[in-house]
Amino acid sequence: MHEDARQTAHAPTPGWVGAYLERIGAARPPRADAAALRELQLRHLMSVPFENLSVHLGQDVVLEDEKLVDKIVADRRGGFCYELNGAFAALLRELGFRVVPLQAQVFGDGGRLGIPYDHIALRVETDDGAGPWLADVGFGDHALHPLELAVRTEQSDPSGTFRFREAPQGDLDLLRDGSRQFRLDLRPRVLADFRAGAWYHRTSPDSHFTRSLVCSRCTEDGRVTLRGRTLITTVRGERHTTELRDDAEVLAAYHDHFGMALTRPPVVRPPLTM
Repeated sequence: MHEDARQTAHAPTPGWVGAYLERIGAARPPRADAAALRELQLRHLMSVPFENLSVHLGQDVVLEDEKLVDKIVADRRGGFCYELNGAFAALLRELGFRVVPLQAQVFGDGGRLGIPYDHIALRVETDDGAGPWLADVGFGDHALHPLELAVRTEQSDPSGTFRFREAPQGDLDLLRDGSRQFRLDLRPRVLADFRAGAWYHRTSPDSHFTRSLVCSRCTEDGRVTLRGRTLITTVRGERHTTELRDDAEVLAAYHDHFGMALTRPPVVRPPLTM
């Protein structure tokens, strides 16, 4: 099947685009240029949380455009990388951007690389001839603006200094403030290619997503994160931690900081035995 057909086989109807833009507080851009991409990525990061609650609420993660968009727009939820960048890719395509998913392996403790398809990021081409760009709304605390894929010098961002460095077999390592973040494979992928990675991260005892709860998003002056019953706010570099006393305070935090109307607080569920 042609790549474009494979990408849009489960695409939602265009009527959802306005609702998605309203969800992230963005107007429909007049053209698919670099400025529009930058604005869309920033607004997405400030509106839609990076979270792994589905893992612990017993909810499936379905890597199809319609399901991913519904979770973010209709359910007012977030997700982890496969969900957030999968949905964002669907939005960008409808707005006229040319988008290709790329797979990456995240650097862990001791510089060890994670599994193949550990992370999904997006190669985006704009209609003004700039770029191509690496767009990413699914890596948690990360670059707020798209990064130029062809540039090997340092790129300044509100969240740090980023640089792409050549790696073996034509891959690229992405560094933030000198520390390696992930290794990017530049070969085009499709969303279905990431199903095994998503399954691993929501079931394996070796995945950090099965061992903890996280819900986090950017704010105007920092970041707000809820880890289990610990609320962490960072304001202009100053970190504040509050231990929430009961379920009512936890549910209120999800509602007030992330717009989530949960009926019960998620708790860490034991992962499946591998």
